[in-house]
Amino acid sequence: MINFRIIARVFSQVLIIEGIFMLVSGAVSWLYGEPAASSFLYSALITLVTGFLVFTPLRHEEKAYGTREGYILYTGIWILFSLFGTLPYLFSSSATSFTDAFFESISGFTTTGATIFNDVESLPKGILFWRSLTQWLGGLTIITLSFYVLPVVKSLNIQISTTGFSSQTTDKIHPKIVGVTKRLATIYVTLTLAGVLFLIIGRMPFFDAVCQSLSTLSTGGFSTRNDGMAAFSSPYLMTVITLLMFFGGTNPTVFYFAYKRNARKISGNNEFGIYLIVAVSVSILVAFILAISSDIPVFRALQAGFFHVVSVITTTGYYTMDWNNWSYLLSVIVFILMFTGGMEGSASGGIKMIRLMIIVRNIRNETRRLIHPEAYLPVRIDKKIVQPNIVYNLLIFMILYFMTVSAGAFILSFFGYDVITSFSTTASMLANIGPGIGNFGPFSDYSGMHSAAKWILSLLMITGRLELFAVIILVTGNFYKK
Repeated sequence: MINFRIIARVFSQVLIIEGIFMLVSGAVSWLYGEPAASSFLYSALITLVTGFLVFTPLRHEEKAYGTREGYILYTGIWILFSLFGTLPYLFSSSATSFTDAFFESISGFTTTGATIFNDVESLPKGILFWRSLTQWLGGLTIITLSFYVLPVVKSLNIQISTTGFSSQTTDKIHPKIVGVTKRLATIYVTLTLAGVLFLIIGRMPFFDAVCQSLSTLSTGGFSTRNDGMAAFSSPYLMTVITLLMFFGGTNPTVFYFAYKRNARKISGNNEFGIYLIVAVSVSILVAFILAISSDIPVFRALQAGFFHVVSVITTTGYYTMDWNNWSYLLSVIVFILMFTGGMEGSASGGIKMIRLMIIVRNIRNETRRLIHPEAYLPVRIDKKIVQPNIVYNLLIFMILYFMTVSAGAFILSFFGYDVITSFSTTASMLANIGPGIGNFGPFSDYSGMHSAAKWILSLLMITGRLELFAVIILVTGNFYKK
């Protein structure tokens, strides 16, 4: 029997936390003398009162929960965050409909970065800060849930490399899950503050530096300028943003072991090695093609190559150039990169490097088995054997992932979008990237999209953030039976 009292208790705490951050955004709006400050006050009051009304009678409820409660919590937290996150947009009249407000809110909390605003520079500072803060909270939530909620959901461990098949297991960081969560949250906050500092050193305005650091480390992609990162395209700032995006797509435990000067743990992490190799090698390839096809100086081509490749791989979605104007070959590379993602346990979306590694190594082993049918050829990650059932589940995951992309593209085509736009937009939403290729590429927004299509994309964003299995399990009838 599902214990909904425990679920309600956790949800109430989530609302209280969200309400507090609404007050912080309201304070920002008040400092700039904006009328939107009252909108945040009303939003915070509604959110906090709702949270306290639910929490008070349940404050002594037991804290332990089981598998089914874990699945509901994992899914419900994102939906709850997004629903109440619409209030500042609606009360400030920044969004003209609930559909637009929910799209913007869920895009923020899932760290997607797709926006319905075609002129973000006209928005109040408080709303701009709230947009970035929702992405930062989304990134922090996925990291903490990976270590706090998901270990309870045993069958979901196939999706969390840091608790499943990475050498950087949680008990090697700290013996208690709560301790792990606190340490990883500390790393996340520290990197965010460092990002603000280095952006200010590059002469980015303080407010912009804060918002961009919040959105970048969370691999979100929201910007305070209409031209996105193109408005801050100095070589120094592009380098800082590129590094922040790369850090955002890195499992935080890597930074923990770097702090501990444990180079063996870092060098022995196969996923981090592949993540680094793919980012560097593809960036150089893209830079080379840019240099010879667009007559761009080598240094600028290298900078653009690293910036955009890291942006797509980490699912941040930032841009300084419109890749719709690139050659067809580069467009294909961008589309392929949409199916990668950063490291598992990081804030990035997408398929993730660990899954791709396992699938590739399994294909290699199956090819060898054709030559040596009796050979024992297990898939190994960090010198550990990946159990066959995990490989099998990942194969199912990959099939479901590409089926979802195909189904989403098919549905979007009914709204009159061409094949390239439909497929790339669906892939972008499912991977939580933001811009796609075609009608909704860089320097574009989703304001003119049909409302029904916005709800479809919202579903894709939440499905991508929850990584398919959690959504599928919740809609099966057996889940709710005793």
